[in-house]
Amino acid sequence: MAWFRKEKRGLKIQPKKTIPDDLWIKCDTCGEILYKKELEKNLMVCPRCGHHYGISPEEYINILFDKGTFSENDREIKSLDPLKFVDRMKYADRLDKAVKTTGKNEAVVVGEGLIDGIRVQFGAMDFSFIGGSMGSVVGEKIARATRRAIDRRQGLIIVSRSGGARMMEGIFSLMQMAKTSACLGRMHEEGLPYISILVHPTTGGVTASYSMLGDINIAEPGALIGFAGPRVIKQTIRQDLPEGFQRAEFLLEHGMLDMIVLRSKMREHVIQLLHFMLD
Repeated sequence: MAWFRKEKRGLKIQPKKTIPDDLWIKCDTCGEILYKKELEKNLMVCPRCGHHYGISPEEYINILFDKGTFSENDREIKSLDPLKFVDRMKYADRLDKAVKTTGKNEAVVVGEGLIDGIRVQFGAMDFSFIGGSMGSVVGEKIARATRRAIDRRQGLIIVSRSGGARMMEGIFSLMQMAKTSACLGRMHEEGLPYISILVHPTTGGVTASYSMLGDINIAEPGALIGFAGPRVIKQTIRQDLPEGFQRAEFLLEHGMLDMIVLRSKMREHVIQLLHFMLD
C-alpha cells in the first residue's frame, strides 16, 4: 500500500498574448523602434533622426487649417477609363480597388478654409490612391481650385506627393501638365500667391508641372523630388550622380527650392507667407 502518491500534472499552457502588428514602427532612416502613438503625436516625424513619414491629405489639413474651417470641393468627380487600359489588371478594376481602399474618389483632395483667418484654396495629393498619380480628374480638380482662387482673389496652397502622371490614361494624363500650368500662369498674372509644398516623394509629371511652379516652393526635410529616377538619369547621361541627388537639401543648395521646413513648423511658415503676400 502506497503511503504517498505523486499527482501527475500536465504542463499548463498559458494563453498566448498577441501584440498588434502596427503598435511599433522601425524608423526607415535610423532604425529606431518607435511607439506608433507617440509617433502620431509627433506628426509622424521620427523624434530621433527627424525622418518625415508620409501622411494623408486629412492630416495635412489638420496641421495647416484653423480647426473646423475646411470644406471639401469636387469630391464627387471620378475617373473614367477612356483607353480601356489593362496591365496586370484592368484600370477600371484598379480604380475601384483604390476607391474602396482609400474611401476617396481620386488621388487629390481639394477645398477651402481658413489659415490664421485667411481664406485660401487648397489641394493635397493622396499617395495611397494609385501612387498619388495625376490623371484627368486630378488635373481637373487642381485646375478648378486654381480658378476658384482667381475668381475669389484668394491664395492657393498645394501639397504634392505623387509618382507622376497616370500612365493608364496615356495622353489624357499628360495633357493635365499643360492645363494645370496654364491655370497657374493666369493666377501669376493676377498677382495671387501660390505656395507649393513638396513632400516625399514628388516625381514625374507632377514635378514637371504644378508642384515646381509655386511663387514659393517649400519642401519637407529629406523629400525625394525629381522628374526621372536617378537610375534612368545615370543611364542616360552615363555619369555618376552627386550624393544626395534629388533630395530636398540638394535642390535647395542648387536653387530649385526656396526653403525646407519641418512639418511641425509648416503652419507657422505658411501663415507668415500668406500675411506677407496678401496683406
